[in-house]
Amino acid sequence: QVQLAESGGGLVQAGGSLRLSCVASGLTFSRYTVGWFRQAPGKEREFVARISWSGGLTYYPDSVKGRFTISRDNAKNTVYLQMNSLKPEDTAVYYCAASGLVATHYKAYDYWGQGTQVTVSS
Repeated sequence: QVQLAESGGGLVQAGGSLRLSCVASGLTFSRYTVGWFRQAPGKEREFVARISWSGGLTYYPDSVKGRFTISRDNAKNTVYLQMNSLKPEDTAVYYCAASGLVATHYKAYDYWGQGTQVTVSS
C-alpha cells in the first residue's frame, strides 16, 4: 500500500519560514518525480514545486521561485519543501504527490498525501 505523509505545517507570521516533509512508503521512491501542490479554500489545486527522481532537476512556478526550495533524500524516502519569506497568499493545504512522469499538472500524479495546513498571518 502506497502512503505519502506530509508534516511540518503550522501557523507562521508573514516573512517567516517553514519546512514541510513528505515521507513515502510502499513504492520505489527513487523512481518517482515528487511534486508539492497547494489548495486554498475555493481555489483550484496549484502546482508549487517538483523534483526529479535523482534530485538533479527542480522546477517552480514564478509565484514561489526564489522563496521555496524542494529537495529529497532517497535514502530516507523523504522530500522536503523549504518555504522562506512566506506571504499571506501562501496560506493553503499543502500536498505532496508522486508521479512516474515529469509533470506539473496535478492529474499526472498517481499518489497523494493527506495534506498539511500552512497558515501565514499578516
